Amino acid sequence: MKAILEKIEPVFGSSFTIRRFDDMEECNRPHWHFHPEYEIVYISNGRGKRHIGDHISFFEDGDLIFLGPNLPHFGFTEELFEEHVEIVVQMKEDFLGQGFLSKPEMEAIKRLFELSRQGISFQGAIKEEVGNRLQNMMRLGSFDRLLELLSILHLMARSDEHKMLNASGFALEVNAQDQKRIEAVYDYVENNFQEDVNLDEAASRVNMTVPAFCRYFKKLTRKTFSQFVNEFRIAHACRLLGDENLTIAAVSFDSGFNNLSHFNRQFKSITGLSPRDYRKSLKKVVS
Repeated sequence: MKAILEKIEPVFGSSFTIRRFDDMEECNRPHWHFHPEYEIVYISNGRGKRHIGDHISFFEDGDLIFLGPNLPHFGFTEELFEEHVEIVVQMKEDFLGQGFLSKPEMEAIKRLFELSRQGISFQGAIKEEVGNRLQNMMRLGSFDRLLELLSILHLMARSDEHKMLNASGFALEVNAQDQKRIEAVYDYVENNFQEDVNLDEAASRVNMTVPAFCRYFKKLTRKTFSQFVNEFRIAHACRLLGDENLTIAAVSFDSGFNNLSHFNRQFKSITGLSPRDYRKSLKKVVS
């Protein structure tokens, strides 16, 4: 599955983007993507699924999450079919200038930004308060809207009503000039991860020698191409494990692993759980 680099441009006169979605068809359009912006997503009500990198879980009665940059994810309402409101705020790390987060007054928010790289979900009173304030932000002028965003970030940073999603996987830090190369790699892995994925072929897709490609890919993603392919396969396996009709062996084979023992080792190395325990945890979340 290829994650599309989503380009986000703030509206004129604003340093960040805030959007409201309440159209069911627009909200429920599945879209696997990533972007260099940090993202706050508030969903007012209803059940839905979080699919962020290699993390899959479910939420009840709406959600409030904060995601770091370049973390691939689906929209969070593609399986939510009841009336709801979704507010999305997106901002670059330097949206208030270089070095702004290094100011002493920003220490808590800086820590929040660092934690968000694994994904954070907020519950309880903080979710309701932030959700109401985000909806009210839509009616504010640009200056008051900025002040309110800083206040909301500070509130989220100091809250203990949250849990880490520990989302990880194939998060890619790219700029515009790398987009075509990365899309070519994604396209190749997406179409071949269930079979043999060849390093020589991947390098040729971006017109590089194998050594140059390995250096380029490691510099860009901070992981080897082999690690990337395994994480892609394990993310696919995580989705399949939600289907109780599939055996662990069938999930392994369909995810591109021909050896069940190797699949089990890779799965535990990447997710921290065995495939069987991961499936049990999915049942607990759903129940």
